[in-house]
Amino acid sequence: MTSPRWLSADETAAWRAYLDGTRLLMAALDRQLTRDAGLSLTDFELLVHLSEAPEQRLRMSDLADAVTTTRSNVTRASQRLVAAGWVERTPCEDDRRGTWAQLTEAGLAKLEEAAPGHLAEVRADLIDMLTPDELATVASIGARVRSQLS
Repeated sequence: MTSPRWLSADETAAWRAYLDGTRLLMAALDRQLTRDAGLSLTDFELLVHLSEAPEQRLRMSDLADAVTTTRSNVTRASQRLVAAGWVERTPCEDDRRGTWAQLTEAGLAKLEEAAPGHLAEVRADLIDMLTPDELATVASIGARVRSQLS
């Protein structure tokens, strides 16, 4: 067995800063949405992806891929959104195993209600503290990590 390739002090500091910052940011965004809009961050992300999709609908599997979570997590979250009247689920016409998630008018209204507070939190907790070069670096790193792991 080979020994692990340990992180240097600088690599460890970067890794821990990334983990701590990411965890704290996700928790802050989730708290804000729950407090102000009665939505979880996952719920909000699902509504956003549906709002941006053609005809405001996506196959459940594509929705799971879009929010980088498991299909079972998307199924549970979509059940909450269906119960609230913000999403409708319908069978795919061309594939009986598939299911569409469709944003409703009430879901779009909920998203439009929640968006201003969420965007203010995103700006306050991340975007506005970064320079344009730092923002580009964050975007590049995120895209590379997603590409590597997708």
